[in-house]
Amino acid sequence: MTQRRDDGVTRREVLVGIGAAGVAALGVGCEKGAGTMSQDQRSQTAGTRMPVVFLPHGGGPWPWVDVGFPKADNDALAAYLREVQALPKTAPKALLVISAHWEEAVPTVMTSPRPPMLYDYYGFPPESYTITWPAPGEPAIAARVQELLGNAGIATATDSERGFDHGTFVPLKLAYPEATIPTVQLSLKVGLDPEEHLAIGRALAPLRDEGVFIIGSGMSYHNMRGFRDPSLRPSSDLFDAWLREAATSEPADRDRKLAHWDEAPAARACHPREEHLIPLMVIAGAAGADRGTVAYNGSMGGVRISAVHYG
Repeated sequence: MTQRRDDGVTRREVLVGIGAAGVAALGVGCEKGAGTMSQDQRSQTAGTRMPVVFLPHGGGPWPWVDVGFPKADNDALAAYLREVQALPKTAPKALLVISAHWEEAVPTVMTSPRPPMLYDYYGFPPESYTITWPAPGEPAIAARVQELLGNAGIATATDSERGFDHGTFVPLKLAYPEATIPTVQLSLKVGLDPEEHLAIGRALAPLRDEGVFIIGSGMSYHNMRGFRDPSLRPSSDLFDAWLREAATSEPADRDRKLAHWDEAPAARACHPREEHLIPLMVIAGAAGADRGTVAYNGSMGGVRISAVHYG
C-alpha cells in the first residue's frame, strides 16, 4: 500500500515521480556486535561531553536509489553526513536517535539487543528493501533513558520488537557504515508539543557526559508538495533563515522561539505537519547552555535544508 501524507501527496509521487528512478549500488552492512554499558563505564566517560546534533535525513533511500534529486544536492548532503562520525572528540559508547518517523502515546524506547530493519518507505525498487545497517541495540542505555525521563516526571514505554526506521538507518549508514556502535531509538510523543520535547531533551542531557551521542533525525523542511511545485520553494528560504537564527540564539531565547516555531515566517508552508521538525526540540533541550552552529545549509530538490550542532 502506498502511504499518503497529510498534505495529500504520496511519498512515492514525490520521491519517484519527480525524476527518473534508477538503482545505484547498495552498501553492505557489517555484522552485528554486542555491547553493554555499566554504571562504572558511564562514570569513566564523565567529563567527556558528547555533542548533540539535529540532521536532515533526506527522502527515502536516496543515497542508494536515484529518486530524482539533483546529484549535487545528494553528494553534498552525503558528504556532510559522512563527517558526523568525526564530531565527538572521543568515540561514543552508544548512539541515541530521535527519529521523525516514530510517534507513540508516551516516549518509547527500543530495547532489542539486535534491532531489525524497518523499511518504512513505499514504492521503491526491490533493492531498496535489502539495505542493511545491523548496529546492535543496547538495553542498558534504553533503561537509562527511561530512568532519566522518569526522574523528570515523564512517563515512558518500551518496544522490544521495533527496528531501525529510515530516519535512523539512512543517515547513520553514511555516518557509521561499520554499524558497530550500540544504537537505541527513542520515539516522539503523539501531539508533537514542542515544549514537551524540549523537556524530554533537558531530561536526557546527562547522557552527554556518559558517552552517549544524541542525534535528532528529521528535516528542517518537510512539505512534500514543495519538492514538486517550484512556486512553493521560496517559503523554504524564509523559514530556514528564521530557523537558523532561532536555533543558534542564546539558549533561553532559542528555546522560547522553538517552542513557538509555528509563528515563524512560512512555518506551516514548510511543515504542514511538524513531525520532521520536532526532533530539533529534543536536541535543543539536551543542548542546555551550549550555543548552536549551523553545520550544514544546502538544498534538496530545490528546497533549503539545514543541520544544527551543539557542543
